[in-house]
Amino acid sequence: MNASAIACGCQVPIEIAGTTLGRHRHICAFFRDAEEEYRVILPFIKDGLARGDRICQIVDPEHRPALRRHLLACGVDVETQERSGQLEILSVHDHYLRDGHFDVQRMLAAIQKRLSAGGEPPILRFTGHVEWASEDWPGVQDFLEYEARLNDVVPEGRDTVVCLYDLSKTSAALVADVLRTHPVVILGGLLHENPFYLPVEQFVRELKGRRQAHAAAR
Repeated sequence: MNASAIACGCQVPIEIAGTTLGRHRHICAFFRDAEEEYRVILPFIKDGLARGDRICQIVDPEHRPALRRHLLACGVDVETQERSGQLEILSVHDHYLRDGHFDVQRMLAAIQKRLSAGGEPPILRFTGHVEWASEDWPGVQDFLEYEARLNDVVPEGRDTVVCLYDLSKTSAALVADVLRTHPVVILGGLLHENPFYLPVEQFVRELKGRRQAHAAAR
């Protein structure tokens, strides 16, 4: 079902991929290339800056210059926005992989620190590239639990967290599991309610059972 049906009584109306979000604000977004991503994400970021929202974007270090160029091209004064603190463009190594490893509790705490407190503005629009989760980083085996538990952290109808996946760099197995940890998905440039989403504890139990079966088979 297309997510135009989702828009129902949300506290803060936010539009992405041509649709107004409803209460679910933890989104996975799959893109075939950077241009498709920019078509969806740049209007979302530009609108947030115009409204006074806080913007935090996490990218691979080599992609930061291109992101800044695209933001400038669509009319964003990147340097001024960064100096003011309204816009942050960070490396995945500053955020997800600090000290060279991934830690679930550290990451959940980092997100919670950035979220708007008590529903007070300015709200947060967070986007993060996570293709690195297909690689063999220390702690990466806990990444899917983090994605699931983010649903208990991201407030309904307010702050928005978009997890970005380049399909050319993401394994099919990771895509399948990621779909089960996000209530909303962007695919083909369109926003959809996600029929594959599982409640947090159900997914975490299944994930732990899978690990135990794998360990027993060794």
